[in-house]
Amino acid sequence: MTSVTLVEDMNPAVEAILARHHAAMSEATPEESCHVMTAKALRSSGASVYALRDETGEICAVGALKPFGSGAVELKSMHVAAEARGRGYGKRLLDHLLAEARRAGMAAAYLETGSEAGFAAARALYEGAGFAYCAPFGEYVPDRLSVFMSIKL
Repeated sequence: MTSVTLVEDMNPAVEAILARHHAAMSEATPEESCHVMTAKALRSSGASVYALRDETGEICAVGALKPFGSGAVELKSMHVAAEARGRGYGKRLLDHLLAEARRAGMAAAYLETGSEAGFAAARALYEGAGFAYCAPFGEYVPDRLSVFMSIKL
């Protein structure tokens, strides 16, 4: 059985997945269109980081909820390790993050992801959870390499 927990203190496994995510996003997207945050930047932003453990207890996915405005959060750094993909971990983690946001009394969740083919699986995951495309939010600006999505909680 998988489990998702809040990461109170960063540990090497969480740091490693966040570093892999940062490297992959930085490689896939030009700097001016890349909005990925380092583990340190996530912590500094006040984001709550969650880790998903697989059936063996290994951390294989991470995601974060970053405070955004009044009554809203932004999903950040959703990443399933490449070797663990295709097992439904992304959906399990996303469901948990949205449930946590609801428990915290948030009214909405937002996210930014890539518009290119390499991000199609991520977009499908978010669409399947009920996210709808929206205009750029917060400090984001229109960018042909980004799409913006939101969901009412």
